[in-house]
Amino acid sequence: MAEIIDGKEVSQHIRKEVAEGVGALKRESGIIPGLAAVLVGNNPASEIYVRNKRKACEQVGIYSEEYKLPEETSESELLLLINKLNNDKNIHGILVQLPLPTQINSERILRLVFPSKDIDGFHPENVGLLLEGNPRFVSCTPNGIIKLLDFYRIEILGKEAVVVGRSNIVGKPTAILLLHRHATVTICHSRTKPLGDVTRRADILVAAIGRERLITQDMVKEGAVVIDVGINRNSEGKLVGDVDFEGVKEKASYITPVPGGVGPMTIAMLLWNTLESAKYSL
Repeated sequence: MAEIIDGKEVSQHIRKEVAEGVGALKRESGIIPGLAAVLVGNNPASEIYVRNKRKACEQVGIYSEEYKLPEETSESELLLLINKLNNDKNIHGILVQLPLPTQINSERILRLVFPSKDIDGFHPENVGLLLEGNPRFVSCTPNGIIKLLDFYRIEILGKEAVVVGRSNIVGKPTAILLLHRHATVTICHSRTKPLGDVTRRADILVAAIGRERLITQDMVKEGAVVIDVGINRNSEGKLVGDVDFEGVKEKASYITPVPGGVGPMTIAMLLWNTLESAKYSL
């Protein structure tokens, strides 16, 4: 029976560290870390996410601003706002909530955020720094995954890691971080055939493909560490992951639940990156 990895508990430790760091920075330099969140349109999930981030900022002493723009906002209007925030000395991190409406080129917008304020780690410059092993900012979810493994003292060095999912937001950066920690890493995706033959090799298995309960017990190695990044709603409206939790927990040594596993770490690492960005501004 697997030990449950408690992302809520670990995220509280991270938030406590951030709050202490924010207090120290304010005392020593007078600087209060500032985060601006930009939301375009009326995506309910995005609205909840941004609201949670605002509350989290308040709890650790980070100054936050929220910009909610209508669905019909043009790309040029959004560019003007990004430029304003880039040049605002009180703002150290800029978060553009995805997805953006179809009339806006998301890639162009993300590239125009100053790399020094790109706390999501999406800018090509920050991706390049991550690739070469000298990251400025690491994407929040992948960084949270590594923090969870470290908190539970799960060895990465020399292990075989399999990441199911190749997104720029989670899959690829997670694989890079595991590689930098000396794991042997395989990236799988929707066209990997047969998927189970690869996942059964994994000492550390990260599922981040966005398919409900894709990873079943027979696809997991005995004693594997299973990290479930997926957030899906089943036919009953219940949140479930990419892993069949009930089946896999009987075989894994450690497993993250959904919800309550990786999710809380994402916001915690966003706060962490905002504090780091404020330190860089000194």
